[in-house]
Amino acid sequence: MKVNVPFTSWHIKSTSKSQQGLYEYDAVSRLRELDRMEFYVYETRQLVKARERPIVFITSNNKKELPDAFLRRCFFHYIRFPDSATMELIVEAHFPGLKKSLLAEALSAFYRIRDVPGLKKKPSTSELLDWIKLLLAEDVPPEALRSDDAKSSIPPLNGALLKNEQDVHLVEQRRAFQGRGTCAQGPARGRDSGRMVEKSL
Repeated sequence: MKVNVPFTSWHIKSTSKSQQGLYEYDAVSRLRELDRMEFYVYETRQLVKARERPIVFITSNNKKELPDAFLRRCFFHYIRFPDSATMELIVEAHFPGLKKSLLAEALSAFYRIRDVPGLKKKPSTSELLDWIKLLLAEDVPPEALRSDDAKSSIPPLNGALLKNEQDVHLVEQRRAFQGRGTCAQGPARGRDSGRMVEKSL
């Protein structure tokens, strides 16, 4: 859909000093502004008025509850976390030309970590992008991210993905447990094979 109006892009960071930019957010005030169809921008000292009833898109990470009066005026749409195929497109948009082997191993490691039960904070899309940026800067090879290396419990530069000590220990313990399970299964398969040979003889 094309809208024949000027578009202004405003990049906001956590260090921004802006009063608006939705870092200073009051749902009740926003509700009044929507009802009046106007809002004041402190930075530009402009009062913005809408000729038609505006449609406002608000994203939420479910960390903060919004008032019922506000939610009654909203149409809720849940966006699932991107699957691997969708995430691949997102990463390629940020890192065009990224080697397929590194992309595949990075996504595999990323989703393995996200699948660990009990994580206090699962790594997000932005953290995956930060991690890949570090992997490229440090020239980390794809094979260093593979899960079949029993000596490496979690992938390199994992501080971009895991943001608290509890989650780091949780991932390390799960990897160590999986490693012991693999070692334990090895001899068992060998004994079974031996029995099969003896029976065949």
